[in-house]
Amino acid sequence: MKKKLVLIFSVFVTISGFSQTIFGNWNSYDEETNKIESVIEVYEKDSKAFAKIISISDSNRSAATCVECSGKRKNAAILGMNILTGLTKDGNEWSGGKILDPKNGKEYKCYLQLLDNNTLKLRGYIGISMFGRTAIWKRAKKN
Repeated sequence: MKKKLVLIFSVFVTISGFSQTIFGNWNSYDEETNKIESVIEVYEKDSKAFAKIISISDSNRSAATCVECSGKRKNAAILGMNILTGLTKDGNEWSGGKILDPKNGKEYKCYLQLLDNNTLKLRGYIGISMFGRTAIWKRAKKN
């Protein structure tokens, strides 16, 4: 009986530990319509968080390029573009990196915070976080 309880507890801890993560696919939403705009994959590389656009909901925009971007991203395809770079874990949030808004080509400081297993808060800002914008992403369902 004790072995079964230990096994059940171990499985529960393992599953709950893996489920509480910022990593995975997230739906981003249009601020005006609140419809899914794109799917963003948040992934880990060298102990830092990064994200790229893996799907765009509007088929008319699937071939869109970042006209307003500068440098290597200028006129690059938005689909597949890395938009979040170099965040490191700091307590219950990931910060210290930047996010690109492909609509205007501007980069902002940002942080991510997992509100619950299926809700991710993203705050992009200039200077201090008081001067910024918050977006809520919902975990994308697996197909």
